[in-house]
Amino acid sequence: MRTLSTKRLGLMTMISLTALMIGTGATWAQGKNPELEALRKEIEELRRRDTEKQMKLEELQRQVEAMRSQLPAMAKPVTSEVALDQALKDIEAPSPESALDKAVRALETPALQPITPDLFSRQAGGTTFRLIDLSLDGLFAAGTSTKREATLRDLQGGDHDPRKRGFTVQNVELSLAGAVDPYLTGEAHIVYKIDPEVGDTHIELEEAFFTTQALPYGLQLKGGHFFTEFGQINPQHPHQWHWMDQPVINSRLFGPDGMRAPGVRLGWLTPLPWYSELQVGVQNANGETMSSFLANEEFFEERPIGGRPFVERDVRNLGDLTYLTRWVNSWNVSETVTTKFGASGLFGANATGSDGHTRIYGADLKLTWRPMASFRGWPFFLWQSEAMGRDYVADRFSDDTISLPRKTLRDWGFYTQAVYGFSYGWAAGLRYEYASGTGASVLVYDGRQNDPFRDDRHRISPLLAWQPSEFSRIRLQYNYDRADHLQHHDAHSVWLGVEFMYGAHAAHKY
Repeated sequence: MRTLSTKRLGLMTMISLTALMIGTGATWAQGKNPELEALRKEIEELRRRDTEKQMKLEELQRQVEAMRSQLPAMAKPVTSEVALDQALKDIEAPSPESALDKAVRALETPALQPITPDLFSRQAGGTTFRLIDLSLDGLFAAGTSTKREATLRDLQGGDHDPRKRGFTVQNVELSLAGAVDPYLTGEAHIVYKIDPEVGDTHIELEEAFFTTQALPYGLQLKGGHFFTEFGQINPQHPHQWHWMDQPVINSRLFGPDGMRAPGVRLGWLTPLPWYSELQVGVQNANGETMSSFLANEEFFEERPIGGRPFVERDVRNLGDLTYLTRWVNSWNVSETVTTKFGASGLFGANATGSDGHTRIYGADLKLTWRPMASFRGWPFFLWQSEAMGRDYVADRFSDDTISLPRKTLRDWGFYTQAVYGFSYGWAAGLRYEYASGTGASVLVYDGRQNDPFRDDRHRISPLLAWQPSEFSRIRLQYNYDRADHLQHHDAHSVWLGVEFMYGAHAAHKY
C-alpha cells in the first residue's frame, strides 16, 4: 500500500506541475496575444476540476483504509510482514489493476494527456522533417432560391458559396502543416470542388507557404502562395467562416475565390504595451485570384470590372506588383471582453492599360465576449464588422469599334455580423451587408444598375448553427437580397449546410 500511495502522490504532483506550467505559459502568451484569454479561463476550469478530483481521490483513500481495518475479519491470521503484505495485495488488488488505479485513470483530464506524436518524421541531412497536421474538411450545401440558377450564380458571387438549386459541393480541403526545422514551419492546402454548372471537378492549390519562427526583434517572414492578409474574411478558408457564403463586398473586391498569389509578407510585433503588429507584403498582380489588379482574360470574360475590356500587360518593373500594408491591434477591455482592430491597404496595377491602377482600403473590428465560467467555450458573443472601398482607375481604351475615356470607378461596402452561442453546441447569428459605388459600367452592362458586381445591394442573413462536436457542424441560413440588377429587385434563398472534418485540423473556434 505504501507503493500505491507513492504512485498516487507522484501522479497528483505531476498533474499539479503540469497545470502550473500550462497556467504560466498561458499568462506569458496572453502578454503576447490577448486573444488567448479564453485559454487562461479554460486552464482555471481545469484547476477547479483537479480540486474536485483530489477530493474524490481522498475519499477513495479512506475507503481503502477502511478495508485495511477489516483485514483480520476477512483473512486468515498472518505471522509475518511478508504474509501481511500478500494479504493486503489479495484484498486491495483482486485483479491486476486495482480499483483505485482504475478510478485515478478515469479521473485523468484529457487535456493533460501526452501530445500526439508526429504523423510522420524523417531525418534529412542534419534536419528532422516533422509532419504534424494532416486533415480533410468537407463543406456541402443544399437549398433553393426564388431566382433561376443563371441569376443565382451572380447573386451568390463567391466560388465556395452555395449557388445552385439542389446540392452544392462547396469545398473539400486537404491540409498539411508541420515544423520543417527549428526555424521554419510549412503549410499546404489543396482544394477539390465541383463546378455547380457543368459538374466538372477542379483541383487547385489554395495555399502553400513557409513561416519563420526565429527571427529577432519581433520579426516574422511568410513566403510562398497565400491569401492576402487584408481584413478578417479574406485570409480565412471557407470552413472558418461563420456564414456559408462570403460577404458581397469581398466577392466584388477580391473575386470569387478570395485574393491570393505568390509573394512574401513581413510582420513586426511592436514593443507597444498591447498586442500590435505591422505587416507589409508584396505579391504577383496577375491571375484569376487577383481580380482587382492584373487578373487574366478568363476572369474578365466572366466578370469584366465595370464592363471594361481586358488589356494584357507584362510585369515591367516592381510597380506592376501588388503591395499590402496592415496594422492590427488587440486589447482586453475586461476579463471577459477582447477587441481586435485592424486597418489595411492595397495598391497595384490593373488590367485596363499601361496607366491603370487600383487602390483598396479598409478597416475591421472584432469584439468577443466569454464569461469567466464557461463550458468548452459556451456561452459566447461575437460581433465582427468590416468596411472597405476600391478606387479602380481605368486607363483610356480605343480600338476599331469603341473608344473609352480614362475613368475612376469607385466601389465600397461593409458587413456587420453578430453570433451568440446561447447553449452548448448551439449558436444563432444575424448579418447585414451593403454595397454600392459610383462610375458607370459600360458595354455589356450599359450602366452600373445592370452590373451584378457593382450595383446597389442589400443583404440580410439570419443563421442557426449546431455543432454536435468540434469536428462537425450543421448550419441553416436564409438570405434576403435586394439588388438593382434583379428583375423584381429582391430574392429569397434558403441553404442547409453540413460540414465534417477529420485528422489533426484545428477544431472550430467561436
